[in-house]
Amino acid sequence: MRLTKLAGGLAVLVALWCAPSQAADEIVVGFATAASGFMQAYDKPAQDAAMIRIEEINKAGGLLGKKIKAVFADTKTDQAEGAKAGLAVLDQGADLVIVSCDYDFGAPAALQAQAANKVSFFLCAESIKAGIPGVGPYSFSASVLAAVQGATMAEWAYKKKNARSFYRLLDSWTVYNKGICDGFDWMMPHLKDATLAGSDTFKNDDASIASQITRIKSLPKEPDAIMLCTMMPGAVSAVKQIRAAGIKSMILNGSSMDGSYWLNAVPDLSNFYVPVQGSIYGDDPNPKVGEFNKKYKEVTGGDPSSQYVYPGYVLIDVWAKAVERAKTTDAEAVVAELEKMNNEPTLFGPRTFSKELHHQNRGRYLIVDTEQGKPKVIDEWTISEKIPVDYLVSK
Repeated sequence: MRLTKLAGGLAVLVALWCAPSQAADEIVVGFATAASGFMQAYDKPAQDAAMIRIEEINKAGGLLGKKIKAVFADTKTDQAEGAKAGLAVLDQGADLVIVSCDYDFGAPAALQAQAANKVSFFLCAESIKAGIPGVGPYSFSASVLAAVQGATMAEWAYKKKNARSFYRLLDSWTVYNKGICDGFDWMMPHLKDATLAGSDTFKNDDASIASQITRIKSLPKEPDAIMLCTMMPGAVSAVKQIRAAGIKSMILNGSSMDGSYWLNAVPDLSNFYVPVQGSIYGDDPNPKVGEFNKKYKEVTGGDPSSQYVYPGYVLIDVWAKAVERAKTTDAEAVVAELEKMNNEPTLFGPRTFSKELHHQNRGRYLIVDTEQGKPKVIDEWTISEKIPVDYLVSK
């Protein structure tokens, strides 16, 4: 009798041990991103957009019949903390690790995912290193390369604004900034009779760029355009000093300076242009982007702060499609499906991945012009040819 009861009790324990847990009915997405520090301004909006797409998928029945569960760890905008955050979400069972918007700050977490044979996606990093060259074959970004931004602005300014003389001003702080200028450098020889009037560097935390401005002002003629390759927070100071010095050249920059949140620091800024994947200003030619902006505000309580909201939505979208097609979250199978995507439609434009490139080396950009402190979409542009992968990797 006692043996029967004992056997019965063991059977119950074994059944409880072997029974599917709640986790078996979930697919875990881990966010190893910045909830503090300056990278929060980039990471949080894109993360909110990613959560919107996750919620949409869950409401539609989930992924592979399972709900997507999100877990979080704060990188604190610190590279050492980034590695810890990557490990933290992996320890919670993450099948996908989403990392910070910048290669330098996102790579430590992405490398942990690579070592664990898990797929990682940068929220919106735009250096080619945020993928195969810098992390490994399981790493991706759904955004468009910084080099494409620099190439886009150079070709657009040449073709549409008749710019012929350019001044290259590089903030050497991050690989993103260098990427903008790399794309500009690649495009320049393609622009017949375009000239480089000069080139200079500065650092993001420089309190003054007076010497660089002096060299611009000492040119025989003010350049038609300044290719400014920089990002926040130092970008605002650079633009403010250029305009305060009386330099009226059109200023071209990458997508990092999209958004109106900083414009009060440079009153009545004009002749300033950036490329964006989608417009936060209510004038996007795609009405579905306006619908998303409205939904984003309903969910978060605020409007999108910049175009960097959008890649967060896209990365969940393309990853989920790859999982459905692979019928598994296994990294190797999912990567194989992602690499088959060629002009895969998304809300914010097509995405293409290959075995050589887990990034976008060409893309349609809207051109935003700021005049009298008010930004608006004035045009759209796609560079005339893809930037060669060999060139991108060599930089």
